[in-house]
Parts: sequence; C-alpha cells; structure tokens
Amino acid sequence: MTLAAWLAGCNDQSDGWVKPRTLVRTETVSLQDRQGSTTLTGDVQARIRAELSFRVSGRVIERLVDVGAHVNAGDVLARLDPTEQQADLDAAIAKVTGAETEVRVTAATFTRQKTLIAQGFTTRSSYEQAQEALRTAEASLDAAKAEVGTAKDNLSFTELRAKANGVITARNIEVGQVAQAAQSAFTLAEDGPRDAVFDVYESIFFEQPESSAITLTLVSNPAVKAQGHAREVSPTIDPKTATVRVKIAIDNPPAAMTLGSAVTGTVRWKPKNRIVLPWSALTADGTAPAVWVVDPANKTVFLKPIVVDNYETGTIVIRSGLQPGDRVVTDGSKLLSPGQTVTFDGESS
Repeated sequence: MTLAAWLAGCNDQSDGWVKPRTLVRTETVSLQDRQGSTTLTGDVQARIRAELSFRVSGRVIERLVDVGAHVNAGDVLARLDPTEQQADLDAAIAKVTGAETEVRVTAATFTRQKTLIAQGFTTRSSYEQAQEALRTAEASLDAAKAEVGTAKDNLSFTELRAKANGVITARNIEVGQVAQAAQSAFTLAEDGPRDAVFDVYESIFFEQPESSAITLTLVSNPAVKAQGHAREVSPTIDPKTATVRVKIAIDNPPAAMTLGSAVTGTVRWKPKNRIVLPWSALTADGTAPAVWVVDPANKTVFLKPIVVDNYETGTIVIRSGLQPGDRVVTDGSKLLSPGQTVTFDGESS
C-alpha cells in the first residue's frame, strides 16, 4: 500500500469518528423556602451603671471593696482623710458660738432701748440702731449655722457610699492616692434589668427579621437560654471598629447569666424563596460566579452568571441568575467547555 493510500484511509476513519459525550451529574433547580439566621457574640451588662466619686478631694486612707464585690445601698466603699473637713467643722461650730453670744448681747441692748423709748428716755435713732444690730447678729448666726451644715456635709463626703444595690465592676483608686472631687472611684452595676450588648456591622440592618424576639444563649452553658428584644441601637458607627452597638433587653434573665457573661444572640430573618445548589456546582465566568446550565434542546452546556445570596456549609444560596426548571451541572464541570455535549442521569452516551 502506498503512503498516499494509507493516509487516505486514515482520513476516512477520522471523518466517521464522533467525540463521546461527557458524563456529568445534574440537578433540576427549584425554589425553596430559606430562613436565614445570624448569630453574634456579646456580653451581659447592667442596664444602669453609675460612676461613684467623692464629692471632696483628699487622700484615700481606706478602701473596703474591690471589683466583683456585691454591695448594698449605703455601704461604705472607701474613706478619705477627714482632718481638713473636721477642722472646718470645728471652726464653723466656734463661729456659731460667737454668733450666738453676739445675738444675746444685741438682744439685751435692743430690749433695753425698747424699754427706754417707751419711757421717753432714749432717742428714736438709738432704738433703730439697736434693732438693726440685733437683726445683723441674727443673720450672722443663721449664716454660721449654714456653714456648720456645709462643714458636716463635707465631713460626711469623706466616706464614699453605694447609692444602690449592685456589683462593683471597676475600681480607680488606691490607698494613699490623692483623689480629686468628681474623679471616678468605682463603677457600680446596679441590680435590676440586664442587657446583652453586641457590636454589629451595619449590613445586618439590611435584612428584615421574622420577629422582634432574639434568642440568647450562654456561651459557657448552651443549655441556659433566654429571650430578648432590641432596646437601644446606637445612632452612630464606632470609627475604630466600624460597628454599631446594640443593646438587647433580656426578658427574665436566668441566674446563670451573670454580669460579664459571654452570650450569643441569634436573630432569624424572614423566609425567602431561593435556589440552593451544592458547592460543587459553582464555577466562575471571569471574575463573576457562574454555573454550567444544560440546554435541553441539544444537551450542550453553557455558562450562566449568578448572584450568590449566601455561602453555607456545603451549599450555596442563589439570589438570581437561574430560573426554576433549569438543569445545572453539579458534578463533573471541571472538564467542560461552552457548547460541549453532555450526558447525565442514566442517559446513553
């Protein structure tokens, strides 16, 4: 056989050769009700927190509580050196004593002038002067008594007392330190309502929750649960973390949800109709996500861009790009090319 004849025979065989179809796994997509949820981690805080401070300045001589202590209203938390305030009180008391003496003297003088003017033995001017002196002395006595009251208050201010029942959550003073008036000494988390506080990203507000109820779970013991509802949403975004602070009021908080406990908060979103596919169906068309779709007329495949609503474990939730009834390649897509003929679901090749 000549070379030309052999080549001709090869060409005849190639003309009759048909490329076999690629076997793939497919799925006909349909809409499903999908209810998404979001879970975030926060901590339990008191709804009312008070910064406790001395109302006078002085050197701290005693500190009676530390962080974590539970205190009752009226309990002494710390004391300042009362020497200066005691001296002011002693001076004010002495001033009252002097003022009382002055009142007695001026009162006697006025009584005498009153008797004399009734008998015509003194002038009207002397009588009025005695009367004015008595009034001045009485006013000085009232002022001195007021100073005693102020001095007593200042002396009592050397003891810092709890204003309500609660737990000390912060301490900013030490024995020997000079504390300034109004300087925060302790932070008191008052007993009563509790909030779960979360720092969330602004995008979470784009979804519509199914209800206002939020499920709270104790991280250290998932069996401890409670319900809550949004009580306060910060109107501003934290410039450091780019998050929004949300406070969730805890309804009937369990005893195990103590201050500072880490909790998770789960909110469920309104159900949506979505198409769900296994992650193996996902490919890319350039930089956009896409899937291979089978043309039902000729069993060829083509790429179709999609918009992914959510990436979940093992699955992808598709927002748009597909229609119910589309047949999508879910396995075997790595060797496909546009226009390639495929076989699937038991079809003959």
